[in-house]
Amino acid sequence: MSRRKPPAKDDTPTPKPRSRSHSAQFDHADREPSDSAARSKRPALTPGLYLVATPIGNARDISLRALDVLASVDVIACEDTRTTGRLLTIHGIAARMTPYHDHNAALAWPSLIRRLDAGGTVALVSDAGTPLISDPGYKLVRAAIEADIAVTPIPGPAAPLAALAAAGLPTDRFFFLGFPPPRAAARKRMLAEVASVKATLVMLEAPSRLVASLADMAAVLGRREAVIAREITKRFESFRRGALADLADHYAETGPPKGEIVVVIGPPEPREADPATLDALLREALATHSLRDATAAVAAATGTSRRKLYARALALADDT
Repeated sequence: MSRRKPPAKDDTPTPKPRSRSHSAQFDHADREPSDSAARSKRPALTPGLYLVATPIGNARDISLRALDVLASVDVIACEDTRTTGRLLTIHGIAARMTPYHDHNAALAWPSLIRRLDAGGTVALVSDAGTPLISDPGYKLVRAAIEADIAVTPIPGPAAPLAALAAAGLPTDRFFFLGFPPPRAAARKRMLAEVASVKATLVMLEAPSRLVASLADMAAVLGRREAVIAREITKRFESFRRGALADLADHYAETGPPKGEIVVVIGPPEPREADPATLDALLREALATHSLRDATAAVAAATGTSRRKLYARALALADDT
């Protein structure tokens, strides 16, 4: 158990003085809130790293808990201080910010870990959505865990899950792939690796590559139902549904759409095994199971109709 893991019930925790030992690293953005009375009303936080989900479009899609954390931490590590600054302004929060993105992560995370190790509180946010979901943060989280620092998720919006929920495709199993490779050859190899996965596929894609990606998906994955979710929660939110090939033809004709895109692809259609394979599976099952149980086992393994398999199992049993 982490030495700084928050207690199960944190109704009135004792506030801990902020660590100032490394504040110079954040001087460029060390702006104290001007309203001291507002600061005094902030909930006290247990020291640690907070992964705070932020809106993916609509600024109101942020939880009350997220707002409390953002208003209370020592510093907010964010991809772009301008983007996060606009969100904070909308919600009336004055907070310290420091950049944390792909290009500076190697230099930024050690100083954040030192601050956390001294008993500080840090919120990690991405420009939109849940941190680490196709966004920076993995190395910081790993380093915090290795340093026995509490890591607390503050859940909220995530474009892949929002698109999946509204797609109308199976949700009991799904596989998130992030962004597919930009080059066609690598993209086709990746798609071939997941072609047999019996789950709904969810991925992100840049508008400029959407037409080429959809064409490759249709060629590699076959005729599958898919949904293109665009600008989720924003003014021009839209969902276009159809077969992969049809969607590729549509965008090839109309041109790539603008905005942020999530592609959701239905799982592969079950393929019935050939008769010879079914006979072999039935004979193997009949050697150790009753007729009913053998039929049920092969039906579960192949997706073939139980009625059809039962009739065939009877024939095979008579032959023996």
